[in-house]
Amino acid sequence: MKKLLLFFILITGILFTSCGEEKKTNENKPLIVGMELAYPPFETKDSNGNPTGISVDFAKEFGKFIGKDVKIENIAWDGLIPSIQTKKVDMVISSMTITEERKNIVDFSIPYANSLLGMLINKNSPIKDAQDLNKNNITIAVKTGSTGFIYANKYLTNAKITSLADESACVTEVIQGKADVFLYDQLTIYRNWEKNQNTTKAVFIPFQNPEKWGVAVRKGDTELLNKMNEFIEKFNKEGGFDKLTEKYLSEEKENFDKLGFKWFFDLDE
Repeated sequence: MKKLLLFFILITGILFTSCGEEKKTNENKPLIVGMELAYPPFETKDSNGNPTGISVDFAKEFGKFIGKDVKIENIAWDGLIPSIQTKKVDMVISSMTITEERKNIVDFSIPYANSLLGMLINKNSPIKDAQDLNKNNITIAVKTGSTGFIYANKYLTNAKITSLADESACVTEVIQGKADVFLYDQLTIYRNWEKNQNTTKAVFIPFQNPEKWGVAVRKGDTELLNKMNEFIEKFNKEGGFDKLTEKYLSEEKENFDKLGFKWFFDLDE
């Protein structure tokens, strides 16, 4: 009987120790954040190849908020959501638009930024505004899986749609005249037009309902989601997004204000 009691005490102690060690391990485990480091200044690399940008700073500030180190995983765009599903990452912070299709497979935080579409147009193209897009003589370049891709496939079915893996390939298609237009977010369009003014023109679509960027987590991970929502509200109230704008996008903010475009972090309706 004494041996049985001793055995029971020993097993119970091992179980509690194991549970305690597992909990401690989970607490010390870094927060793994997926990003495609190909969209400066939000997600990119510095001269040494290290992750940098608005989303990187944002993720690290969230890490401080929950008391965890942050590890950034550079993942191709079409692999970001699968990386959440397979538990390769804990969340994705990668300028990702909240869509109904994506909400079916991941959970999103409250919005932290706006996303609006613009057009980079070849100067020899007949396109003058968005009403000219949905015609069978128009070729539209889109980045696979992007909001422009979703929009074009849903609303521009009369046009020829060329889907490519990255934005630089889409820009090249327009510059070389293989595509009439590249449909993407306004900041990317603005920057690529600045670099290619001899061959392209930029047309913005200011009178549209802005779509929203959110942080994506695994379905049902309410604990992490609630912490992120709390952080976003706190970070916004304390001027965190204003500081990121000043650090990374001060010139763009000034130009967007002059043009009357809605800013990324202006979430007021």
